[in-house]
Amino acid sequence: MGKKRPKKCISVEEAKELQKAWCDTRTPEIDKCLGFEDTREFWWSVEELQEYLKYVKKQSKKQGICNPGIRIYFGAYPKEQCKMDKGYSTVFLAPTGAPAGEMGKGGGSAANNYTLEPYNFGSAGDPPNSY
Repeated sequence: MGKKRPKKCISVEEAKELQKAWCDTRTPEIDKCLGFEDTREFWWSVEELQEYLKYVKKQSKKQGICNPGIRIYFGAYPKEQCKMDKGYSTVFLAPTGAPAGEMGKGGGSAANNYTLEPYNFGSAGDPPNSY
């Protein structure tokens, strides 16, 4: 049999609850302010993500970073770069980590690793897909 379920997995019900809370408390104001329904979900294939994680692991190891991480940031495209001249939201993945002995051991406070390129350009629902 395969590996056990990772400890930080949540149930489908919990995920639906999180999505609903986001939609109920944020999307009406965001969409009202922007004047259109913004995207709120992003997609990459498992293969793409594995390729990026392999890149981060390999390059981090070369830098002496033994426990790299990934931080996910919200972003928005400039209107001029978007279809339909809107300026949709996006997210990008940013590598984190410092060589052993520098700035702690990692976790949520790990420094961004600005020597490695962030990852972007997934697909997004238009209109957004609800979970």
